[in-house]
Amino acid sequence: MEGDHWPHGSCDGAGQSLARLRDRASQFFQSLSVAELGRETHRHLCISDWLKVADDYRALAESAHQNRSAWVSREAWLCSLTALEVVRRLSCPGDVESAGLADEVGISLRGFEAEAGLAIERVKIDCFDQGALAGLFLPALHRGASAPTVICLSDEDITLGSMMSRLLPASLCGTMSLLFVDAGNSTVHRSFKPEHRLQCWLDYLEARPDVDARRIAIYGEGEGASHASRLALSDRRIAAAVCDGGLLTPVMRRASLRWMTGFGQAVPDGASTGSLPPSRRLPCPLLMVVGSRSMIWEQDALDLQAGYRQTGADCSVVVPNNVRHPLGEVENFIAVDDFVFEWLGSKLGTARQLDPVTYL
Repeated sequence: MEGDHWPHGSCDGAGQSLARLRDRASQFFQSLSVAELGRETHRHLCISDWLKVADDYRALAESAHQNRSAWVSREAWLCSLTALEVVRRLSCPGDVESAGLADEVGISLRGFEAEAGLAIERVKIDCFDQGALAGLFLPALHRGASAPTVICLSDEDITLGSMMSRLLPASLCGTMSLLFVDAGNSTVHRSFKPEHRLQCWLDYLEARPDVDARRIAIYGEGEGASHASRLALSDRRIAAAVCDGGLLTPVMRRASLRWMTGFGQAVPDGASTGSLPPSRRLPCPLLMVVGSRSMIWEQDALDLQAGYRQTGADCSVVVPNNVRHPLGEVENFIAVDDFVFEWLGSKLGTARQLDPVTYL
């Protein structure tokens, strides 16, 4: 970016400024190189630029609030959240610029929630007399009598706040409602299986008149991707699942076996792992996101997909384009999030059909 603070002080239609910002951020990630990330000066300059973008949009949101332009304020808060997520992706432990990042995200989330009014509902339900479950329900902005709904499942490593701050901008003009569930914030006894806790949420959604009970999907990240697979496997009320396809358990079992026996090597790119597919297949369409979001390898996902396709089942794979550098990987989260929502829309009847394998 090199100090390029592009004009964004005005909004020319609901969703337009956010769409432009997300497109610019996606192009920024696409143009990143390992060499650029390895130059500390350049990386810190990018972080400073994106923090400036976030600050400017926060100022716009506050100004629009004073002028009672609610939709401008809401969109500006979401633009601020998007810019802050870019900062988080670029930051490394110890970076001075990102020291207050969590507080900045919290301010933008609270600002959006205040502007949205009652649009975001805090929900607490009982779970088979085993304790209470808490979540946040965001109704679709464009919907009829009832709307398709996606259960977004976080876990201990992927917090509810970080998932919300990233996915809310992706769903601003969506036709789907979102239920954010924090798997790590529950009074339900830990011996109670996660899929049983999630079934309580399905019961809750079925009872809502603004939810189309025939079009409920689940989306899990990290360990949540495994929970999503188990729910889709055990409950036919799930119409589509973004999950690990049941692969995490056999992959972890194989890795554990390598560690205990000392045999086997790390799997090279493109090599078959001889994965151990689950004995039962998910009855609904599923999407596997390769990489850290589901903790599965590309070849494992492609092997499982091949088995599904032999039976005529609906299984898709998306492979993000990550930029590797000495401190980890930087993912174009915007391209991935946009694709996930487009895939969900294609399976829930709100968007066009997509190819079975997609490389971003």
